[in-house]
Amino acid sequence: MRWIAGLLFVMLAAPAAMPETARSQRLQGNVVLNTDPDSGLWLGAPAVVATHSARGELTPGHRTEIRSRWTDTHLYFLFICPYEELYLNANPVTDRETNRLWERDVAEIFIGADFEKIWQYREYQVSPQGEWVDLDIDRKAPKPEGGWRWNSGYETAARIDAGRKVWYGAFKIPVRSITEKRVGPGFEFRVNFYRLQGPPPRKSIAWRATGPTGNHHIPEAFGILRLEE
Repeated sequence: MRWIAGLLFVMLAAPAAMPETARSQRLQGNVVLNTDPDSGLWLGAPAVVATHSARGELTPGHRTEIRSRWTDTHLYFLFICPYEELYLNANPVTDRETNRLWERDVAEIFIGADFEKIWQYREYQVSPQGEWVDLDIDRKAPKPEGGWRWNSGYETAARIDAGRKVWYGAFKIPVRSITEKRVGPGFEFRVNFYRLQGPPPRKSIAWRATGPTGNHHIPEAFGILRLEE
């Protein structure tokens, strides 16, 4: 009985598990965004992979790789997205935002820098056809029209490789659209990465599973993005 009591004490005293951490590697200066994973921008960049749905269920054939780089002023991300069948808008528009872009194939980044008000963060999306939308999210006091009228000034690029059945989505996000704080090595953001794929019934792919409802907007489940040299 004594060993059981001791084990119980250790379990109760043990610290909570730390959120999973993604790494971002410094760039020496801002560069033109591209979707070539073998380019100087992306080759060797730290990566995480997403293999499960937001509910935590395995999604075979959709192993999504997300790479990241950073400068003092911008965050860069590349999604490498295998697909079975794309679900696209027939008439894509890329010179202005496409609201409700998440109803088709899309890659999504949810990111914030406030570790106390975790319900406040930004959302950035790009489709395989280069459509985009960004949103200002406040889960406690939702913004008008869901926050999609907000504009971060971010850049996107996208490309479909139909022969390999892979699409690529890239982001260049101004740091100032997320936080007024000065960033540097060791700075951390709260982040999650998602994809929505295919026609109904659609698949979701998430870096960090958010729970049984499949709702992406569960900030308590987000991981960490750490800036490194």
